[in-house]
Amino acid sequence: MLSEPRSGRLAAWGNALLAGLISPDDAADAVVGEDTVHRVAGLPGEAAPVGLTLALGRLRALGVTGLRVALPAPGHPLGLSGPPAFNARALEAEEAVICQGAALGLVPEVFEAGPAGDVHVEVLWECLPVREAPPADVPSLGEAERELAEALRDATEVLSRLDVAASGPAAEAAIDAYRARAERTGEALAPGYPPRAVRVLELAQRVVLLVSLAYESGHGGAVSASEMSARAQALRPVERTARRAQVAAYNAYVEERERGVR
Repeated sequence: MLSEPRSGRLAAWGNALLAGLISPDDAADAVVGEDTVHRVAGLPGEAAPVGLTLALGRLRALGVTGLRVALPAPGHPLGLSGPPAFNARALEAEEAVICQGAALGLVPEVFEAGPAGDVHVEVLWECLPVREAPPADVPSLGEAERELAEALRDATEVLSRLDVAASGPAAEAAIDAYRARAERTGEALAPGYPPRAVRVLELAQRVVLLVSLAYESGHGGAVSASEMSARAQALRPVERTARRAQVAAYNAYVEERERGVR
């Protein structure tokens, strides 16, 4: 619950590195997080997969000046710009990173091994060509913040109407666990991001939590198939808004840089 997209970590800490705000090793450590290792395959000039520190340096040498996030879902190519082959891979992974300054994108493939309670996670990012074009359906931070406020009200209303206990002790415990993890790992976003982006990301995560609790409370046979369908239909626009807001928050550094704010 409330898992941070790996593409978000890579974009945020990669942007901080590209801006000269942190070291390559610190950026790589922040991206890997609780995973075992991250490697990157398909980088121009590299015949085999390389470690994340080397990969970030290689991307900078290739002219990459910023990293954007895409969080696509079926029927919603959020943050993508093509070509179809890359979009298909990103849709399968439900996330991707798009490079600014070079026509490249990165899609993660996650491998898990080990017994329950001691699972080792390895991530292989595949570097693929992308089309240099405006990303699909990405709002500004201001738009995202306004949409989120409405989405939070809508989610609360929908969950109340559907008699879903997505507030109260269960929700508060989940939020507390997320905050505790954020405190252990440091900032919600990497250095260099505007406070508004942090605010939008945290609110988006709260909306994601409400939606996930709504879906989880329908499992176990207590809710009929028709009720689950109605719940999904009601929550889909809220979920879409939360994904748009997350992309806006992670992409805020690049957006500000393009507008000449920095």
